Amino acid sequence: MTNVRWSWLVAAVALTFAIAPFVTEPFSGYTADQLPIPQDEPVIQTPGWAFAIWGVIYTWLVAGALYGVLRAADRPGWAAMRPPLVVALGVGAAWLWIANASAIWGTVTIFIMAAAAILSLFRTTDADWWWQTVPVSLFAGWLTAASGVSASVTLAGFGVMGAEAAGLLVLVAVLVVALLVQSRKLSTWPYAIGVGWALFGVAITALEQSNTMVLLIALGGLIGLTVLVLGGRLRRGSAP
Repeated sequence: MTNVRWSWLVAAVALTFAIAPFVTEPFSGYTADQLPIPQDEPVIQTPGWAFAIWGVIYTWLVAGALYGVLRAADRPGWAAMRPPLVVALGVGAAWLWIANASAIWGTVTIFIMAAAAILSLFRTTDADWWWQTVPVSLFAGWLTAASGVSASVTLAGFGVMGAEAAGLLVLVAVLVVALLVQSRKLSTWPYAIGVGWALFGVAITALEQSNTMVLLIALGGLIGLTVLVLGGRLRRGSAP
């Protein structure tokens, strides 16, 4: 398929992805009837206000996709990142329905979304940075953290391990992935914002729950991402 056709496909799935919350039952976490062991107070979770970032992500993804059609349909620098982005957005368009139906499949599919979004991020270039790299970076960053939250609830909810162990293990895994991604793409500081916003929410919840270990790990992750971003910007000077 030509680059121009891929640009139109990205725009179509981005619009579908953005419209999905208006036509699908809202998702507010896995319910007791989805989990053999209900998780009323997950060890790692983001408060409701943190999900406001989705408004920014939806808007920027659609804007970037439309820019890609109108101004960058045949630019070579956009070609490689489009196929995995289509996968991430396509799965994302159905994710609310999937997550409301099954915690296991909700977790599996959000991992697919995160992996595809990160792959797309790795394939972005600094050409049209604000329209190509920024929306994909925010999307991939939030999904990195969100996939971990989903995994921790599912692992504990199906008795694979205790809630505290699942939460701590997954949180550390999220930080490892986030730091590796950020270290490989130092210019993509919006990725750190996406992950960091989720980690900030996790830290606030941990503080409210007096969970010192989760709080310290989340704050450590925020510090690590900040160091990588600042170091990357110093190397690049005034570049984005």
